[in-house]
Amino acid sequence: MAKGASARAAARRQKDKWKAKRWYSIRAPRNPWSFKVIGETIAEEEEMLVGRPFEIMQNELDGDFTKMHVKIKFRIKEVVGNDAITEFVGHDVMKDFVRRQIRRDRGKIDDTIDVVTEDGFFVRIKPFIVTRSSVKASQKHESRSITRNEVVKFCSQSTWISVQKALMDGSLEESVSKAISKVQPVRAVFFRRSQLIQDGVVVDDGPTLEEIKAQEKEEKIQEEATPELEDESSEHSDADLESTEESLEDSDVESVDADISEDTDYDSMTVAQLKELLKEAGKPVSGKKADLISRLSE
Repeated sequence: MAKGASARAAARRQKDKWKAKRWYSIRAPRNPWSFKVIGETIAEEEEMLVGRPFEIMQNELDGDFTKMHVKIKFRIKEVVGNDAITEFVGHDVMKDFVRRQIRRDRGKIDDTIDVVTEDGFFVRIKPFIVTRSSVKASQKHESRSITRNEVVKFCSQSTWISVQKALMDGSLEESVSKAISKVQPVRAVFFRRSQLIQDGVVVDDGPTLEEIKAQEKEEKIQEEATPELEDESSEHSDADLESTEESLEDSDVESVDADISEDTDYDSMTVAQLKELLKEAGKPVSGKKADLISRLSE
């Protein structure tokens, strides 16, 4: 067999790796995001997913568009069926946002703080402080000391989940800003980076994955059923409208006839005129005038 032909035959016998791969849904951690689907990934085996990093902007995660410059970092911890469950491992502020904060005649103070949370998570946090005017070395030292005390005190009395929430919603930044403002005016305080170094005690709070998937399935069924219900309701409303219009027309005709019968003075009419009305109504025309009048009044 020629060299080219043998190579083509070997290529046909080779296993297609892409056909062996399948898609997995990437879900955020149980708490505080309740296994929210944040993306998709592809892999040949489940073991290949464990440890894979995944990044997403905070505004895409929770809809807070004031945090468009914050990148949330996750890491796939385990795979359950077609779902890849992640854990929060930190965040990172985009470098261009940091550069925009630094201007002439402003002071810059940064630091690296290692803390241990109440539930034993070892975390590294990097605060970044921008003052309204230039600062001296002694002011920088005092500001770093105040920031370190505030961060260590809060983290040592809070769980890792509470620290995540404080970093994401800016409450920890506000407390640090208030503390430093006693020393000097502050323009901006934010945490440039946070990093999970070592896990601690994991507490399983919040709904389970099975409950979340059942809820998603129920919502999907409701969304599919909503258009059908709208079509049925519109059909019923149209039919009700038609029947209402018909009943109104009938009632109007009856009321008109009643008004005519009440307003007509039969006594002043001649017998010939009364008989003519009876003929139009399809009633008998025999009898005296009184009989004719009573017949028309029925």
